Amino acid sequence: MLVAFFLCLGGTANLNAQAEKTEASREDAIVFCSYNLKNWLMMDRTFKKTGKLTGKPEKEKAKVIEFLKAIHPDVLGVCEIGSDDDVADLKKRLADVGLDYPFTERAHGGDPVRALALLSKFPITARNSQTSLSYQLGELTLPFQRGILDVTIEVNPQFKLRCLGVHLKSMRTIPEADQALMRRNEAYLVRKHVEGIMKAEPGTKLLAYGDFNDHPKNDPIVAIRGDRAVPENSLSDVPLRDVNGLVWTHSYEWEDSYSRLDYAFVNRALHPHVSFRRSYIFWDKDFDKASDHRPLVLQLSLKSTKAEPKKAEPVAK
Repeated sequence: MLVAFFLCLGGTANLNAQAEKTEASREDAIVFCSYNLKNWLMMDRTFKKTGKLTGKPEKEKAKVIEFLKAIHPDVLGVCEIGSDDDVADLKKRLADVGLDYPFTERAHGGDPVRALALLSKFPITARNSQTSLSYQLGELTLPFQRGILDVTIEVNPQFKLRCLGVHLKSMRTIPEADQALMRRNEAYLVRKHVEGIMKAEPGTKLLAYGDFNDHPKNDPIVAIRGDRAVPENSLSDVPLRDVNGLVWTHSYEWEDSYSRLDYAFVNRALHPHVSFRRSYIFWDKDFDKASDHRPLVLQLSLKSTKAEPKKAEPVAK
């Protein structure tokens, strides 16, 4: 299997090598990272479901921090974090390695356990997170499980970035309803929220990121993108690759499968600011020691980068 071959290349890319190209050009630019942390929260981690709640294992937390130290994001959006205490724990561990984020937002939906969070070096000037959205499936009224994290960050007076953190319903079957229909309806709610923003503030630089739990051609992702015939409302999928040229972001160990489930979408106003050559999927041979997802890394220029090609290139070793 081709992916398995690349997974065996332990020396293909070290932590610093991926960051070098980004770091070398960070004047007049910021780095945004989206990362599903895999249950940085209190939960029952036993197969027998004893009801005993424990936190994310220390070894996994240490790997997460190691990777984020290498990426060195200015803004960090995460999925699968728990309470305010869990956010504070992440923030402290990052501060201990020199990554200080004085501005934070935590958002949630109907899921009482898993939430979204954003940590920023820059001030959060507006908060509009959606925590009580719902939809109908037949006679059922269901909550948007993780809601939509929605903040505006002011990098400088001329560059404000609106960030929408998303974590759609997983592909795991549940007795209450069809998981695919749940995810599709949650995606429609995100699409409605995006269109509301663009109608109210047409010049907004908008980034929607996170774990969308579906494949690129499926209905939820198509809904998130929107109608390309209406460019003022549609979003573009930022094409990202790792140093090996691979695009998968999630590994499912039980099936030995690799999928692209994490995305970064930008609107027309933000698109010219994306440094495609310096944006990538983070790679490390021990990625699974931290999470079953890999971080997405975007470099955003504070000036337009229209001259850059749209196609992403692998980050050099």
